[in-house]
Amino acid sequence: MVLGLIPMDINPPELLSLPGGRIELRDARSGCTNSVALVAFEIGRTAVTWAEFAATAGRELTEHPRTPAHGVTWFDAVHWCNAASEAEGLSPAYAPTGRNVEWNVASNGYRLPTEAEWEYACRAGSDGPHYGPLDEVAWTAKDGLSAPSDMALKAPNEFGAYDMLGNVWEWCWDYADPARYGDYRTFRGGGWADEAWNVRASVRRSSAPNAVLEDVGFRVARGASGTPFAKAAQGWSDEADRHRAKVRGPIPFGWTPLKFD
Repeated sequence: MVLGLIPMDINPPELLSLPGGRIELRDARSGCTNSVALVAFEIGRTAVTWAEFAATAGRELTEHPRTPAHGVTWFDAVHWCNAASEAEGLSPAYAPTGRNVEWNVASNGYRLPTEAEWEYACRAGSDGPHYGPLDEVAWTAKDGLSAPSDMALKAPNEFGAYDMLGNVWEWCWDYADPARYGDYRTFRGGGWADEAWNVRASVRRSSAPNAVLEDVGFRVARGASGTPFAKAAQGWSDEADRHRAKVRGPIPFGWTPLKFD
């Protein structure tokens, strides 16, 4: 059912202003823990909905307007962020060239959160696997859904963010493992069909940036987090990505290391 075009003056995503802080990130493959200091930033109260996605993308709305946009690629999310920034007179965060995307960390435009930002926003000061009882805060396999639910029907976390666990996974900026998986990007949070063990604040998954995954959407962030031409911000580092992409010795079977320019 085609619901028609959404007016272009629809309100932009509602953002929450988060204070700076620190988050401990754990790499399951290496067993290492990284303590990341974050400067203050903004993040979406919910994931981007179909109404918001269609309005900025200039598309017909064929889904329920209040459900999270899903089945969108990482590249779709990047281009949507730039379009939303331009529509509001903000500086676009990204400069795409083919499959390569550069992030201007000094931009004030919409962007995808880094993994550190995402987990910090998800935990909201909590230190367990969930920011509340899972059946109260997240849509999971236990609810028996066949598609994502409308946003903000479960309880929010202490920051006021909804559905950071369950409902749909959410794309982040970071590469997953550039030595093993090339340019795969991460997504976080779990989806409506995932079992409880997979819907935790620390769980990370990944896929190709052009992959269409029906249970993956995105939540936007905003906030300049570095100086112009800087190559590191909010737990991400271009230098670290290049280091992680280097494979010493023979390349293990099935690994496709990312080649940097």
